[in-house]
Amino acid sequence: SIGSIGSEDGWSTLIIRTDKGEEIVNGAIEQKYIEAKDFTDSQFGLLNRIAESKINKNLETIERREFLARPVLYQREKSDDSIDKEFSEASFQDLRSNVIDVGACVLCGACEYACPHNLITIDDTKPRMKWECPEDCHACFAVCPRTFIPEDLRNDNSKPIGDFKKVLTVKSLKHTQGQDGSIVTTLIDYLLSNEIVTEALIVDKQDHLAWKPYAKLTNAIDEVVKSGGTKYSVCPVFKPLRDLKEGSLQNIDEGVN
Repeated sequence: SIGSIGSEDGWSTLIIRTDKGEEIVNGAIEQKYIEAKDFTDSQFGLLNRIAESKINKNLETIERREFLARPVLYQREKSDDSIDKEFSEASFQDLRSNVIDVGACVLCGACEYACPHNLITIDDTKPRMKWECPEDCHACFAVCPRTFIPEDLRNDNSKPIGDFKKVLTVKSLKHTQGQDGSIVTTLIDYLLSNEIVTEALIVDKQDHLAWKPYAKLTNAIDEVVKSGGTKYSVCPVFKPLRDLKEGSLQNIDEGVN
């Protein structure tokens, strides 16, 4: 996780949550892509206080929404067995009534990507069905981040910034254009340059449609740099992966034929 809270001007706050993440950050430090310092107790205290305040405000908003409308599913404390039962009985109609129509959809594109029958499409406002889905298909409801969350992924809100391995304050030594000190851009540069990944999934915008960002896969550092900065609009980030999957299947079919 990357932000600015707790860090001084020109530096960014980096929360490392996994062993792989720590390995990547250490590599970027060793190769002089980023400079890093340990978080001080006062910086950590500020980060925790702000995170805890945000959690409390979010819970108040959720409670208010539930009082006026439907339950907020991703806050429901259900066992994995009961979640599996909900998933096994759900369809796109349930996704529409519990997530899309109540304004909880974030247009991530997971439902479109996961649909095995290619029946879901996302326009500028929300996911839509092209035609009726099979009765035995529940993929869209199961993958949606706004439906039920499995027990091992659920945050009990007792840890304001969640589980983590280390918190650092960091500064890019390679790039300056971007949000929060271009740390995301710099880490992607490190990953691509060292061939740790072959492509990066980024969000860019067209000059004539600056208000309408789009996601794409790229291995070009200049495109990564160009796409730097926050986009203040939602974007179906899974769409390029859907296109990639469809292209792979088409290549397989053409090879067989």
